[in-house]
Amino acid sequence: MRRPTLNAGLRARASACGGSSLIEVMLAVALIAITTLGLIAAQVWTARQAHAMTLRENAAWLADSIAEAAGTSSMGDAAFNQWSARASVLLPHGEATISESGAVATARVTWASVQDRPAAGHVIDKPEPCGGIDAPAGSSCVALAFAK
Repeated sequence: MRRPTLNAGLRARASACGGSSLIEVMLAVALIAITTLGLIAAQVWTARQAHAMTLRENAAWLADSIAEAAGTSSMGDAAFNQWSARASVLLPHGEATISESGAVATARVTWASVQDRPAAGHVIDKPEPCGGIDAPAGSSCVALAFAK
């Protein structure tokens, strides 16, 4: 003998649920998608900051090397040109300069920033001065003062 009441009861409950499980699945997928996008954004930000840190590290190394070489009496234009060439190779649009003021000199290395550059006239934060000279917008700078 069959139990038609049990089968009819299951059908009544199944039709009463309708699409509630489908909505739960859609919400779960949406939550996972939003979380995944957040993780991807965090990874991209971390990669950009790591690249910017590498550029700052290279610039500091170059400025220190220029200061060390300038401390010796034998540094001439050829040695400075060599460090300047290394700056242009290691950094995007890299430039190395030395400025002197009495017994104190400053080795300055500038390069193009990797950050998103604002449109002309839309600068929110003015760049920090670099060794007494304002760095141009869209560029970064490392300055190292040393006794000559």
